Amino acid sequence: MKYILALSLFISCTNPVQNPSKSDLVESLNSLMNKWHKDAAESNLDGYIGFMDSTCRYIGTDATENWKRDEFASFCKPYFDKKTTWDFKTVHRTVQLNAENNTAWFYEILDTHMGTCRGSGTLENSNGEWKLMQYILSVAIPNESMNAVEDAKHDADSVYVSRR
Repeated sequence: MKYILALSLFISCTNPVQNPSKSDLVESLNSLMNKWHKDAAESNLDGYIGFMDSTCRYIGTDATENWKRDEFASFCKPYFDKKTTWDFKTVHRTVQLNAENNTAWFYEILDTHMGTCRGSGTLENSNGEWKLMQYILSVAIPNESMNAVEDAKHDADSVYVSRR
């Protein structure tokens, strides 16, 4: 029994658990986010929704688009079934981690069918698995186009129109 205990102690001391560096974690999170976008482009609903925590919120470009994960899955399903999904290409992403390396937040610039968009969100590591906790998608509008956008919003903005 003493030999088993000594061997266990020796192995644990000579083979310590290596914690990944922040840069390795950022690289891993970038890969996970790239896969998430790829899952959408390839109509992989299980992979796309599966990366989202059960409590995840997806906030879309319309003011009414504030979905819990399962509601968002129901919205997505017809598009994924018909293979008419979206293909967002990441142009730039910045990821930051908390001191414990178990929570991350990010923002990204995306090339989309809507033009340039911005995505931002949070990721959390729970039990060794990273999950998307919140994602916010917004359309990036050049400042010189803002007057035309304001005019269009007053005609069609879902929240503004509901207040009339």
